[in-house]
Amino acid sequence: MTTEPAAPLVPEIDTTRPSIARAYDAVLGGKDNYEVDRAVADELFKVMPEIGDLAWYNRAVLGRGVHHLAAEAGIRQFIDLGSGLPTVENTHQVAQRYIPDARVVYVDIDPIVLAHGRALLVQNEHTTVVTADLREPDTILALPAVQEMIDFSEPVAVLLVGMLHHLHDDEDPQGIVERYMAAVPSGSHLFLTHFCRSGPDAAALEETFLRFLGTGRFRTREEIARYFDGLDLVPPGLVHLPEWRPDGLVTHPLTIGQRLMIGGIARKP
Repeated sequence: MTTEPAAPLVPEIDTTRPSIARAYDAVLGGKDNYEVDRAVADELFKVMPEIGDLAWYNRAVLGRGVHHLAAEAGIRQFIDLGSGLPTVENTHQVAQRYIPDARVVYVDIDPIVLAHGRALLVQNEHTTVVTADLREPDTILALPAVQEMIDFSEPVAVLLVGMLHHLHDDEDPQGIVERYMAAVPSGSHLFLTHFCRSGPDAAALEETFLRFLGTGRFRTREEIARYFDGLDLVPPGLVHLPEWRPDGLVTHPLTIGQRLMIGGIARKP
């Protein structure tokens, strides 16, 4: 495994401001967070008591999606953008269960992810972690650690699981997705999940995210669907997370928490 921070990022961990990765860890009940992150999680729980369940729905669909990509689509290379802190069933663990030499690059802006990634991946020669900003695709794709791990002449899975809603409209999330997908060949896949503007509860949660974390844009289904323009959605398409190839029976109607995120996987023709 290699790890490479991308200049000019400062490796020190800022414990005075909440981070997306650490706040997510706090919502999941993890221990790799600080008081400032737990304060954000507390506010989210006040507005949406199901927020912890929502985080686990997102984690569960990551496993099902990577299973499809590796076991069914035969994808051997993964770039996991905004990967967050390691927890159960990480991308490389799922992919390498089916393809032992599957290559995975984790990318996150938070230096704490790099620190934990080193410990987790030290024995895994097919996986690496880089500290970089996913909003800079050209920089990330040119990093030596990425170039050494990923063969861009072969299909790649680009993962943006639970990340695009943390980009504001003026940061051009659509253009960022298009630049990543332009860099990978035919047969590559895009896998993303996103907060969905599904009703008044979603609006209240969005306001809390923006006030306490500074990010968290809940977009409409139509806005999210545009990220897949020019790609072929695989069944069941763009759906609520519990409905994407569930392992068991899904009870309807869905709860408020189950309706707050949608996602899908699409293939580049």
